[in-house]
Amino acid sequence: MHKKTLQNLFCYRKREEVLAEIQSSWKLNDLFISWNEEQKEAFLDICTGQRGVKILFDSFFKEVFNPEYNPQRLSRLLSLLLKKKVRVLKVLPNDTTRITVWPSFLITDIVVEFEDGSIANIEVQKIGYRFPGERAACYSADLLLRQYKRVKDRDSKNFNYKNIRPVHVIVFFEHSPKEFHAFPDTYLHSFHAVSDTKLEMNLLQNFLFVPLDIFHKTMENKDINTELEAWLTFLSTDDPEQIYNLIRKFPMFKEMYEDIFQLCQNTEKVMNMYSKELAQLDHNTAEYMVDEMQKDLDKARNIIQKKDDELKLKENTIQSQNDELKLKENTIQSQNDELKLKENTIQSQSAELKLKEDTIQSQNDKLAKAYALIEQLQNTWY
Repeated sequence: MHKKTLQNLFCYRKREEVLAEIQSSWKLNDLFISWNEEQKEAFLDICTGQRGVKILFDSFFKEVFNPEYNPQRLSRLLSLLLKKKVRVLKVLPNDTTRITVWPSFLITDIVVEFEDGSIANIEVQKIGYRFPGERAACYSADLLLRQYKRVKDRDSKNFNYKNIRPVHVIVFFEHSPKEFHAFPDTYLHSFHAVSDTKLEMNLLQNFLFVPLDIFHKTMENKDINTELEAWLTFLSTDDPEQIYNLIRKFPMFKEMYEDIFQLCQNTEKVMNMYSKELAQLDHNTAEYMVDEMQKDLDKARNIIQKKDDELKLKENTIQSQNDELKLKENTIQSQNDELKLKENTIQSQSAELKLKEDTIQSQNDKLAKAYALIEQLQNTWY
């Protein structure tokens, strides 16, 4: 069976042509040489159509979904995800006050404003952060505060809270955190505040998590049937055959891959974009290793603390047993002293009885002598 590649759809250059262009520029050649062999091969495969581009990488994502040139693309994707029609108006600058102390595993991070004034933060994480809910809640609060300040500054005299529009945090995971793997058949997780009394209030904060690794597992040996499945496949695959089949079934994606193909003709630009993504991946890997080492350190500390607690418990048990033994020893000593006292009393009473017995014996002896003398005198008298 003939292998389906992107070369069947677009006129990619041959490997030799790309290498010749790189070698003709000392700047590009130096950059190329700085990569390892695996990175070089991956880049050449992208430029020759042997593999697709990872759309989720920041540079490529912004190139394909640039709202200035193609606002309908991101608008359509977000409409499907949010299950309502939205139109992206513009991209907002990322606020430098955002939380930055945590490790950065982000591939893409953009903030957009919708036509109705709502704000959405679209993130792509190569490796899912720990505590994804807590982190997303902090970013949502940050988005809400940014909007509040902007609306209030725009019309401070007539400011009204009803002018504050909803905010959305939309997070794609290439490798999702363990929490999501408890739901192996679900790849869309939507959150918003609801009341236990059915009272309705617009609390403004909305969250959507998309674990793409779980999406791929659910799509194994299955055809792409819905437009949302098509978009998620477009975002997350660089497999040429999958891309070929996607374009055949959903022709609207051919225009987007055409943009990527045209981009790949500009060797210098795509090399710089690729180099930037490699640097980010290296940074992410380092941060991930630090995070994993921190988890191991925390685990070791917990084990040590547990051992310390167990040792402390044993020490307390031994001390309790020692105290109990000491109490028993004191009780025995007290009983021994009491017994000794009784023995001394018995001995004293025995001595006293002996003395009385001796006295009685002495008196008996004297009485016997008296009786003998009386008898003698009687005999003499008669």
